[in-house]
Amino acid sequence: MPKMIASRLLRLVLTLLTVSFATFVMVNVLPGDAINALIPIDAQQDQEFVEQVREEWGLNDPMLVRYGRWLGNAVTGDLGDSIVTGQPVTAEITHRLPITLEIMFVAVGLSLLLAVPVGVFSAYREGKRPDRVISGFAQLGLSMPVFVTGLILIYIFALKLNWFPATGWNRPSNGIGPNLKTVALPAMSLAITEAAVYTRVLRSDMISTLKENYILSARAKGLTDRFVLFRHGLRPSLLTLVTVVGLSVGTLIGGTLVVEFLFAIPGIGRRIFSAIYQRDFMMVQGITVLITAFYVIVNTVVDVAYMVIDPRIRRTN
Repeated sequence: MPKMIASRLLRLVLTLLTVSFATFVMVNVLPGDAINALIPIDAQQDQEFVEQVREEWGLNDPMLVRYGRWLGNAVTGDLGDSIVTGQPVTAEITHRLPITLEIMFVAVGLSLLLAVPVGVFSAYREGKRPDRVISGFAQLGLSMPVFVTGLILIYIFALKLNWFPATGWNRPSNGIGPNLKTVALPAMSLAITEAAVYTRVLRSDMISTLKENYILSARAKGLTDRFVLFRHGLRPSLLTLVTVVGLSVGTLIGGTLVVEFLFAIPGIGRRIFSAIYQRDFMMVQGITVLITAFYVIVNTVVDVAYMVIDPRIRRTN
């Protein structure tokens, strides 16, 4: 276990260095000039003023020098200041990150609450009408883009039933009820597709597990189907699902961009899109490094979860 954690930490550091440098290079080779975001258009005619601003922000330094300066500050927790708003990047990320994380974790939680029992039941009734119906709905969920699902949910639950607001965001500090109402539709938009993926993955593994000899032995002992399914069949079938959940959690932190725009939510996804458009390279750099770190950490948690689920993996490490 300690060796595994040390190797994952080393992988995290190397991944962050690689991604941060690649992002820095790509942002700097984009068409346009970052100076346009720093000063008004009418002031850009004053070349002396433009050069002064360039010197203040270090834009005249070679790219490697600027990257080294940014990296040195990032190690201390300083991700720089936004060249558009002038606010610290860390402060803006800290303000927006809880919004994206809440949507993401609620979406994953809803997906698992639906996918686990439905996937197990579908495998148990393999080839029969319930299985075919569930597979059909899963295929429908997979084929619908998130923005289409979101629009349908807005039309039904916001415009027709008036149960939830169509746009906006309420933080938990404004009350749990108002907060859950604003997170419901965005999370459901993401959860429908994720639940379809989880259901198909779990169904496939569960079908294979139910054909194992120890499952047949458990049934021969007279154990109930529910006990056999959830006690003996579910746990060995979770490894692939855990992998898929880990990958989806890592990508959803950036993939909430669509729902954040659709529901006018001030999260990380929406901010990185506007930062790329405005050439706010400090903001792009900070958010990208954050997403990368989160992705690697989630995959490390998945590796640990493997050991909890399957003791054989724990004994080999």
